[in-house]
Amino acid sequence: MTSPTPDPAPLAAHAHRLNDGTELPAVGFGTYPLKGDDGIAAIESALRTGYRLIDSAVNYENEREVGEALRRSEVPRGQVRLATKIPGRFHAHDLALRSLADSAERLGVEQIDVALIHWPNPSRGLYREAWRALVRAQQEGLVRTIGVSNFTPAHLARVIDDTGVVPALNQVELHPYFPQEELRAEHRRLGVLTQAWSPLGKDPVPFDEPAVAQAAEAHGTTPGQVVLRWHLQLGSMPVPKAASPERQRANLDLDAVELSDDEVAAITALARTDGRRFDGDPDTHEEM
Repeated sequence: MTSPTPDPAPLAAHAHRLNDGTELPAVGFGTYPLKGDDGIAAIESALRTGYRLIDSAVNYENEREVGEALRRSEVPRGQVRLATKIPGRFHAHDLALRSLADSAERLGVEQIDVALIHWPNPSRGLYREAWRALVRAQQEGLVRTIGVSNFTPAHLARVIDDTGVVPALNQVELHPYFPQEELRAEHRRLGVLTQAWSPLGKDPVPFDEPAVAQAAEAHGTTPGQVVLRWHLQLGSMPVPKAASPERQRANLDLDAVELSDDEVAAITALARTDGRRFDGDPDTHEEM
């Protein structure tokens, strides 16, 4: 197993400083549904391209691929943040600790850089146990940074009230059709980083929307780069998935784009009342 790095190397410009004192890069790399040899190749390519946070989950069933890609890439371990998530079936306290230990083994590391609760699954009412397990895992050194995913303000309040520990980040669905303004405001109040899954949207993507297409034309860039830059200017950390090296490079090449306040507002105004990609309301959605 790869030993943990006590003092990880600093990340590139635009890194996010978290409430636990650690840093994450401006853009991460999503790995769902990358698996097998093709998945390893895509993740290795992402690491060689410059991605320094690799987002995985037990339910993606690709933690071994992530660990293997890191080894093949020869990128120093201390430069990379590996993230995973505890699934609903492991929310009970001791099961959550076992899930984390198993994830570390599959990733091939002694310390997980970022560990999240994947969904709150409130009908079971065990996410607070999972959070207490994450707090303990952080205290014992198994996990460096702890956070949650798909939590509402009410879920956040309950775990904070239980433990006094504020999650470092909350990974949520966030894209121009679903900009989550109220949740982002609560994150700012609490000092929680907003991390975005499905940051470009999907089925449909907003690339043909005038607010996006016109900004892309004005800045000589692609609609995808405009949307990712919108995330950065909102203070959101997007975690896009891209299998091809060309897309991977484009999704990191955002420094040349600087949207105006009006452009950011116009993209945010694309919000829809039915903007979620699927029926993923954290108050009702269950994922085991």
